[in-house]
Amino acid sequence: MTFKHRLKFSIVILLQSFLLSGISFAQEELRPETQPSPSLLTSSTSGLSQNVETKTVAEGVDTKPPEFSGVARLNWHKQHLEMRGKSPYQEIEWTHIGPTHMSGRVTDIAKPLDQAYTFYVTTASGGVWKTVNEGTSWTPLFDDAPSAAWGAIAVDPSESKTIWIGGGESNIFRSSMAGVGVYKSTDAGETWTHMGLTDTQHIARIVVHPTDSNIVFVAAGGHEYTANEDRGIYKTTNGGITWKKVLYESDMAGANDLVIDPENPNNLYASMWHRIRHAWSDPVPGPGGGIYKSTDGGTSWKRVSEGLPPRNTSGRIGLALAASKPNVLYALIDNHDPARKAKPGERDAYGRQKKDVIKGAEVFRSDDFGETWSKVSQSNRTMESLFSTYGWVFSQIRVDPSDENTSYIMGVSLLKSTDGGKTYKRLFDRGLHADHHAMWIHPENSDYVINGNDGGVNISYDGGGTWKNLENLPVVQFYNVAVDNLEPYNVYGSVQDNHSWGGPSDHNPERDDPRGWKRIPGGEASYHAVDPEDQDTLYSEMFYGSIMRSNLYTNKTKNIKPKAASGEPPLRGQWLAPFILSPHNSRVVYHGMQYVFRSMNRGDNWERISPDLSHDNPDQQGNISFATITSLSESPKKFGVLYAGTDDGRLHVTRNSGQDWQEITKGLPQNKWVSRVVASAFDEGTVYVTQNGKRDNDFQVYVYRSVDFGKTWEDISANIPGGPVNVIKEDPFNSRTLYVGTDMGVYVSTDAAKTWSVLGAKLPIAFVHDIAIHNKKREMVIATHGRGVWKISIKQIKRTLAEPLPEVGE
Repeated sequence: MTFKHRLKFSIVILLQSFLLSGISFAQEELRPETQPSPSLLTSSTSGLSQNVETKTVAEGVDTKPPEFSGVARLNWHKQHLEMRGKSPYQEIEWTHIGPTHMSGRVTDIAKPLDQAYTFYVTTASGGVWKTVNEGTSWTPLFDDAPSAAWGAIAVDPSESKTIWIGGGESNIFRSSMAGVGVYKSTDAGETWTHMGLTDTQHIARIVVHPTDSNIVFVAAGGHEYTANEDRGIYKTTNGGITWKKVLYESDMAGANDLVIDPENPNNLYASMWHRIRHAWSDPVPGPGGGIYKSTDGGTSWKRVSEGLPPRNTSGRIGLALAASKPNVLYALIDNHDPARKAKPGERDAYGRQKKDVIKGAEVFRSDDFGETWSKVSQSNRTMESLFSTYGWVFSQIRVDPSDENTSYIMGVSLLKSTDGGKTYKRLFDRGLHADHHAMWIHPENSDYVINGNDGGVNISYDGGGTWKNLENLPVVQFYNVAVDNLEPYNVYGSVQDNHSWGGPSDHNPERDDPRGWKRIPGGEASYHAVDPEDQDTLYSEMFYGSIMRSNLYTNKTKNIKPKAASGEPPLRGQWLAPFILSPHNSRVVYHGMQYVFRSMNRGDNWERISPDLSHDNPDQQGNISFATITSLSESPKKFGVLYAGTDDGRLHVTRNSGQDWQEITKGLPQNKWVSRVVASAFDEGTVYVTQNGKRDNDFQVYVYRSVDFGKTWEDISANIPGGPVNVIKEDPFNSRTLYVGTDMGVYVSTDAAKTWSVLGAKLPIAFVHDIAIHNKKREMVIATHGRGVWKISIKQIKRTLAEPLPEVGE
């Protein structure tokens, strides 16, 4: 049965005050560790050299510290590149297998005016890209950057070959990744130099002075999950050699936007907001925030608030200035003031019952250089629903550079007003993807608009009337990967904001029809498993654990999500809730919520086989499902030996199919998200676990092994230079060979984790979220969150081992 026949299936996705004391506006020299190295070593697109401090990590589970420093991350990156250059596997090459007919989240756009068809984009987790033919083809500019996450880009108005990029996505998604500061190129992206601001992590905007290339401003959001002082507005007057923090509120208030008056560059406007979240709670308004104005080039600032909503209900704020009439400014505010009570059954985008419905998107306008403001947009369902329930990822607004009354606002939809913001109409085109985050409007021809969204890039030549869809930017954000046993075998995975997809493993993006990848059952947050006894049966899920079973031949799907028992609290499932098929009998399915469920008949009936395995801390129960199981693994050596790890750092094992559970967290770092637990296929008592500290702003490497069912643990991270670690995989043929996926790439050990090497060549720095191995083909397939799906042969790895590679079938 062909893949095309099997996957002709399409499914529609079920779709935080008080006034601050002591606000500091004085210019403040940065601490030395936040300045760039004096040598400012330059890197090319194929490598990076950077003078950084060497991190020392104490040995042992009890003494290994967390790591928060951006300097350490730069050092780890340098070590990674050195290891890659010395790897015994550098002659084995990774192959990108797609998909290429879809894209991922674009965070910013910049265009040099002296080049008609050239522009640049930054992406949430897929790097920096350039096109010289208006999107017909794309070139990655900084594949060896320390992070693939970027939030801002700017072209120097005085010198178009000078490009500035800011690290880390500013949209504060659950899958937003941190950067390591600001980089500068003076040769149109061929080479890059690190310019400091290393610990800002998430940069929202870069503004270059219109006539003085040495003056640059940066709006830094700061850490996503923890308080830190490296946030606010920064300024350099020497091209980035040193920086001053010129606007700062608190260690939890970040800068979101910054605009400059092109006629009088001493006039600047900045927006601040309470920019922090938790693993269990989305961002909410809090202390501080608002709109600030400077009339002396950023030396001093004052808050301008007349006519604006209170800060304790104002979330993220976007700003725009009318270039044709600079006294006119617009602000797009995520207003959390309740508008009405939700109706019973009125649910948010993730199926959760709403409580209060907030006012949501509101547009305010100033006609006196930001001194006073008035709300101009209507209060209606169009505006209320623009941000859906997650305005912290939007609030982008642009003004037509030739008409102060024409503006665009970005949210789930893209809206346009031609009457000064009074009414907004939705712009629609078949290829215009939802969730909009970036826009560039040509200053001399405002009909020419470039839009960036969760689906990539779109271009309009008629002011948004029609759109050209550029779906060939290969920055697809996969969460997971699975394979089947067909010939050629197929690859399955879920994609951020793009549902679930499957494609042939032999797909060649440069040769084959890009639409070789097809929609398959499952949402944007789904694991997948193909029944090894029936290749037409696919298990998948929607977000938060809504598992289902599909027949790919008959195109029929059955919802098999277990239900809470009568009188018990609702089930909690993680965004990406784990389920597995038993390696002993594929009809046996395990599913992880806060409990472990087991079905003996493919999900038709379920029994709960565990208590709540999380901490279930009431203080960690917010509007995001938390205290849930994140990873499950059953021993291939013995039925009923089952491990379960949670997002709040607990790990349990049962050796009798759930009759008894023992917590085995002692000896592991505490309260760290369990990213993966894997029971060995070679030894009944051996188990591996990885932990991810991202949500504590901890980038340490956490990889452990137990040979006694978790009673004791050994740190086996050895020489892996940095984390976080997302996945570990045991080689199916050799007990001494292990693979690990991190936020930089893939590592392999062939000596039982005494040492690790970087696996393969031609894989860009990427967030590797999942690993699958096809036993018969002896190929590894990885899911990257930002660069799509890649594969590599692992046959040559086995040839370096003392023990021979068994024949297939042994």
